[in-house]
Amino acid sequence: MTSVRNQGRLQIAEKGAGSLYFLALLRWALVVIFLWFGAMKFTAYEAAGIAPFIEHSPIVSWLHALFGTQGASYVIGIIELSTAAALILGAFRPTFSVLGAAMSAATYLITLTFFLSTLGVAEAAAGGFPAISAAPGQFLLKDLVLLAASLCLLFASIRGPWLNVRKS
Repeated sequence: MTSVRNQGRLQIAEKGAGSLYFLALLRWALVVIFLWFGAMKFTAYEAAGIAPFIEHSPIVSWLHALFGTQGASYVIGIIELSTAAALILGAFRPTFSVLGAAMSAATYLITLTFFLSTLGVAEAAAGGFPAISAAPGQFLLKDLVLLAASLCLLFASIRGPWLNVRKS
């Protein structure tokens, strides 16, 4: 009975009360990003590109230790493609709307921690932090917007007081 009651509180983000249809733009933009980046993780080029982030991360460095550079990239690729699938299914099923948005938010929370663990984020030539390098600093900073998009979808997928939208 509890799961049925909780299921009733979930909704497809862009089909919630009021005019939330614009959230579909966020959903499908995230889908494209996760499909593209997820597929790229199966290339040696991308595996080498993400290796410095993974190797120095206290959260995901175990992937590199356990699977090596390409194996860790494969695991991340599978997770990213699964996130894309959940976001796609979330356009039709409330449970997946929540799951996909939560997976997306978790991804960007983790990647934002790379600011603290990746070498070269602070630009020494400009005086160090808060000046950030073009790569990897500015590359990582865009994840702040992607986290916000993910959280918007997540919060809109769960009915609650934060959706203070009047019904017409």
